[in-house]
Amino acid sequence: MGRDRVARMISSFAAAEFAEAAGRDYIVAVMRNLRSSLQQSVQQLCLIAALLCAPVYFAFGWQNAKPAEKDNGYGVTFTNIARAAGLTHKTVYGDERRNKYLLETTGCGVAWFDYDNDGWLDLFFVNGTRLGGMSKGQEPTTHLYRNKRDGTFEDVTKQAGLARTGWGQAVCIGDYDNDGDDDLFISYYGHNALYKNNGDGTFADVSEKAGVAGAKTRWGSGAAFVDYDKDGDLDLFVANYIDLDLKTAPTPETGPCLYKGVMVACGPPGLEGGKNILYRNNGDATFTDISDKAGILKTYGTYGLGVITADFDNDTWTDIYVANDSAPAALYHNNKDGAFTDIGVEAGAAYSSDGKPQAGMGVGIGDFDGDGLLDIFKTNFSGDTSTLYRNLGVKSGLLSFDDVTFTAGIGVNTRFLGWGCGFVDFDNDGWLDIFLVNGHVYPEVEKLTTEAGYPQRKVLYQNLRNGSFKDITEKVGGPLLETTASRGCAFGDFDNDGDVDVVINPVNDVPVLLRTDSATKNNNWVSVKLIGVKSNRTGAGARIKVVTEDKTQIDEVRSGGSYYSQNDLRLHFGLGKAAKVKTIEVRWPSGAVDTLNDVAAGQVVFIKEGAGQIKPASRNTVKQ
Repeated sequence: MGRDRVARMISSFAAAEFAEAAGRDYIVAVMRNLRSSLQQSVQQLCLIAALLCAPVYFAFGWQNAKPAEKDNGYGVTFTNIARAAGLTHKTVYGDERRNKYLLETTGCGVAWFDYDNDGWLDLFFVNGTRLGGMSKGQEPTTHLYRNKRDGTFEDVTKQAGLARTGWGQAVCIGDYDNDGDDDLFISYYGHNALYKNNGDGTFADVSEKAGVAGAKTRWGSGAAFVDYDKDGDLDLFVANYIDLDLKTAPTPETGPCLYKGVMVACGPPGLEGGKNILYRNNGDATFTDISDKAGILKTYGTYGLGVITADFDNDTWTDIYVANDSAPAALYHNNKDGAFTDIGVEAGAAYSSDGKPQAGMGVGIGDFDGDGLLDIFKTNFSGDTSTLYRNLGVKSGLLSFDDVTFTAGIGVNTRFLGWGCGFVDFDNDGWLDIFLVNGHVYPEVEKLTTEAGYPQRKVLYQNLRNGSFKDITEKVGGPLLETTASRGCAFGDFDNDGDVDVVINPVNDVPVLLRTDSATKNNNWVSVKLIGVKSNRTGAGARIKVVTEDKTQIDEVRSGGSYYSQNDLRLHFGLGKAAKVKTIEVRWPSGAVDTLNDVAAGQVVFIKEGAGQIKPASRNTVKQ
């Protein structure tokens, strides 16, 4: 069978999938509208005869009722509980209908992290603003929500000292001063912010003192703490998107800048790309910009957005991957001497399968095929597919990846514009699935009939355990089909029930919190929390290997990732039917190895470097 014929078959298959999916989307939209109309009619009748109608109304479950769990073939249901959980603020980001500059389009991230060390994940949302500013007292700010351990959250932003306004971008978490409390970094268009966790429920802005605020206005984007030199202190990598000056930047009219005939914000092509930064931790709570010396400025790409870290070639040194917009992605290989080399093009992880640069947004890392090598998933612009790069390991001295987007079943979706994403084992079967959130970059596309809309649904790909995936979003349904102009997305088990939950930070909307519930409870799990001693306290860069009777899984603790966001620093492993783990092995950045044997499933295991498994400190409140 000739290559051209194969290409035609793939194109025909994709077109058929597109038509079928588009038809399904239309039917779902019609049914949703019908249901909405019916619900409104019933509510109006109930206002006239409340006592008579209320029993009927509640019987149909239309008032915040929890959907009945059912077997959807996946064994997992999702419920959006954001409002009920107390996540009620609105993320404000640019004009809601028409954007003048690209700055108004990128949105911002969200972080799961246990800021008070009570064993329950809290939430931090980055926020934006508008070009014309906001009325005094109405300025949008970042938000910190404390987990109340009952399924709800309390907004503690002001008392924590985190109510900052501005063009917020990414957030990443790490204990940069090794004092046992997770600190907070936020990139901005303007000046970046580093907040030291004081350990008493409050944070101190140490940006200027630490040397990471920046001397001039820059468009900071994806960020991650990373101990690139393995000295025990967390360093900081910050991508920069565009060198944007609003006084001279082109507007839709002056460009003119068009997307399918509609005027939209200009860029990134035609605008000067930003330069990425690597800050070295000096060990005294300050950082030094070593970008040039470390080779970070020598890269094929620019317009950096999503940032993630991983040891791709299994040499125990952490590498850095950057999803670039309208440019080849960058893969900074750690040379083990304090410098990096961008090998993205040579390694086959920079372009699409047909050799073209893509508009990369978010990026996730995971060993989806269980071969002991960490693979890459990258989200891209609409009209393109997301990209799945399978790690082939080091061959002839060079790290290599294979673009398996189409052979793995990821190429069926081209109508969505992806942002936050990740490899997640929602059903705890021991195989990583893929989840991504979507939303168009231009609100003006609502005028077009050729697009999937400005707000878009999510996508869930189920791992078929044979190197391929299947889009099961329609089958799982529920809030996965609800449309949102999504941007940041993060994964973490906020209710400590063994299911990984999802939080989404949209633009100009309230957050989405998807509580995950197992319909069967047949599969087991284990989570691992690391505490470094000689290595950095966060354990960033540590490799964890979990071995059961029939499977071996690996992952690494990492700061940052997805799109502008931070996942739970506790690593979650689905175990399938295994009632225990034969071995948990931790290889620390320092070179030390801790091994646990015969570990019971269904628990969070705390491992301290050199001490093995420990009992978590009893700390129901923040330090006094």
